[in-house]
Amino acid sequence: MTKKKAIIWDGNVRDAALTILLAVDKNQAYSNLLLNQTINKYKIEAKDRALLTEITYGTLQHKYTLDFYLEPFIRGKIDLWVRWLLRLSVYQIVYLNRVPDHAAVNEAVEIAKRRGHKGIASTVNGILRSILRQGIPSIDEITDPIKRLAIKTSHPEWLVQRFIEAYGVEKTTEMLHENNMPPIQTVRVNTTKATVNEVLALLEKEHIEAKQSNVMPECIHLINGQASRTQAFKDGYITIQDESSMMPANVLHPQKGWRILDMCAAPGGKTTHIAEKMGNEGSILATDIHPHKLDLIDENSARLGLNIIETAPVDGRKAAQVLPAESFDAILVDAPCSGLGVMRRKPDIKYTKREEDFESLHKIQLELLDNAVQVLKPGGRLVYSTCTIDREENEGTVKAFLASHPEMELADIENLPTALLNKGQGGMLQVFPQDFGSDGFFVAAFRKKLLR
Repeated sequence: MTKKKAIIWDGNVRDAALTILLAVDKNQAYSNLLLNQTINKYKIEAKDRALLTEITYGTLQHKYTLDFYLEPFIRGKIDLWVRWLLRLSVYQIVYLNRVPDHAAVNEAVEIAKRRGHKGIASTVNGILRSILRQGIPSIDEITDPIKRLAIKTSHPEWLVQRFIEAYGVEKTTEMLHENNMPPIQTVRVNTTKATVNEVLALLEKEHIEAKQSNVMPECIHLINGQASRTQAFKDGYITIQDESSMMPANVLHPQKGWRILDMCAAPGGKTTHIAEKMGNEGSILATDIHPHKLDLIDENSARLGLNIIETAPVDGRKAAQVLPAESFDAILVDAPCSGLGVMRRKPDIKYTKREEDFESLHKIQLELLDNAVQVLKPGGRLVYSTCTIDREENEGTVKAFLASHPEMELADIENLPTALLNKGQGGMLQVFPQDFGSDGFFVAAFRKKLLR
């Protein structure tokens, strides 16, 4: 086994990408967090930042496809870091037109020399040059349709089968391809401080090209730049948030003066959105099972100038034991889920999830909803949301919840643009990644019946 040398940022983008990919694989680390940490720690410039992001995410997103391309050319066992180096290089050769093939090969050989020895460098060189000479194998020659789609879009076969059973071949195919597209950078305008047009003007002064969304009115799409580095972000005029995840606060439709509970609230994106919808008038209790994450909510609230949010370390599955019964006008349960709707942002998710995960998640989701009911006022509104497109976690959880709680009923999905309302059905709304170029997201609205 070759001992891997410690690598720090030396200006080599591909080396940095390889380090991130190895950490994701070996430590189950989140690619998006590692990427941001690397960029911030080494103050990587915009040009290198773009390439680092593209080759890191691209290699992860297409891992199964890249392995299919590599398979005929690899003889015997190779170290994990060498396999990731080959994946990284083949990704550039196959998917990136602006990276010359010889540059990708030469960089790979140099990295192999630094991390290993001349023998490994020779192996890497031989494999990559053989691919350039012979070309990659054809995915279309795979006879099994499920396997062919799984390899073409780089998703596990069991997951492809699960999606097809739920949504059919056409919708599944669209979704799987969309998962490999880069996400749109979106921000939410803090309407307690400024209008959308005022924020657009602020961004323009910072040479950021942006436009208002056609779907969510408080959402802005950034064409260039990095939202977190803008003065508009630092001054609390915007929050970085995917467009789909702006739905729950709108569907909750909180009113000024209400008492709101946000369970599983960290890092506070939806909490602060609710506060903005309330015009910063009323009170919000934001709870989370992880006490250290509550600091993120406090930091976000302070940056946005919102003072109606109180935080508390509470396990939502035991909320009814520590919070007063029937004391909240409305509750948001943004539940832990498989995250299958955000695979384009976190491509590592599709390789780490297992079919057995869904049963345990379903149980947690129901426990959270069971507790929410007990602290919700009669006539109160409860919103359940997830960032997944899995039917068991979404419609399945809703069905099981209603079956055990006759005092609850589905309520109308409201306070959303027509484009979204038209996709709703019976108090539930499922958005797919291909619908608006946003994350896959689910939301359901309930009402607690008034006592007769």
